[in-house]
Amino acid sequence: MEYSKNYTVADAHIDVQGIMDGLYYPFYMEECRHDYIREILGFDFVQQAENGVFMVLSEYKIKFIRSLKKDDNFDVTCAVYTDAKGLPRLHFKQSIIKNGKIMVSAVFTGTCIPATGGRPYLPEELKANFADASSLEV
Repeated sequence: MEYSKNYTVADAHIDVQGIMDGLYYPFYMEECRHDYIREILGFDFVQQAENGVFMVLSEYKIKFIRSLKKDDNFDVTCAVYTDAKGLPRLHFKQSIIKNGKIMVSAVFTGTCIPATGGRPYLPEELKANFADASSLEV
């Protein structure tokens, strides 16, 4: 299932060239991804951290295709994939889309770790919420 949220470029995110600074694209994607994880996958970051479970990123890859400009309205999408190798991690394919055109595409990979340290894992209650997800090889 693909999830989507709408945003408008903030003035403070525009650089001297009149385009959105590359630093901010992952921030919009993070906000969308966190809402997706909470609303669709049922994983509340605050509650889970209090319970000793941290969800963390292990890697990401972003491809910049077109630049956003001041006041541009755009959508950020998010969809989850399991790991093709069966590793305890999730892959989130995301795009930033303006007027039907992909501006940026990315894959963010994350996992869970115990707050006290230890090996990466995916909690059983989380696994139930993406049981029908396709797998992705990164």
